[in-house]
Amino acid sequence: MSSSDTLDTPVGLLTVTSDGQSITRVAWCSASLPPLPNEQARDSLLTEAMQQLRAYFSGSLTTFDLPFDLGAPPDVTRAVLNTLAEQVPHGQSVTYGELAALSGTSVPARGVGAIMGANPVPIIVPCHRVVASDGLGGYSGGDRGQGLPTKRWLLEFEGALPTALF
Repeated sequence: MSSSDTLDTPVGLLTVTSDGQSITRVAWCSASLPPLPNEQARDSLLTEAMQQLRAYFSGSLTTFDLPFDLGAPPDVTRAVLNTLAEQVPHGQSVTYGELAALSGTSVPARGVGAIMGANPVPIIVPCHRVVASDGLGGYSGGDRGQGLPTKRWLLEFEGALPTALF
């Protein structure tokens, strides 16, 4: 059984979902469609996830210590997302091409962009830290129409906005 809760953050309302074993989803709630009240009992992992996210947004946490479940993506998608989570720390960014090389896959930079867009647990798996070689690139997180401002805010908050993008 899954449980979820919402958190008001500087980049919008987030809904976090847990199956009791892993965090399975982090998603932005639409301002026009407020989140449904959480009617399930909150599990201890969800409680911990909410505490860690609050600490992240307060600036006191730089590394998440939460099990997450990416679902059943292709092996290459799993490899790229796990590489991002494990090798690109808070305060750093990486280009799509650099992440492709780090992951040891043969995914082209554009493919890495598509993988970032399919990330079910943004913030925890920090797809906002992946940028284009000539700009921010894209970002599917944030409130509708606020993807790039959200990405920029997260990168600036972490001190990871590449100098060329100031």
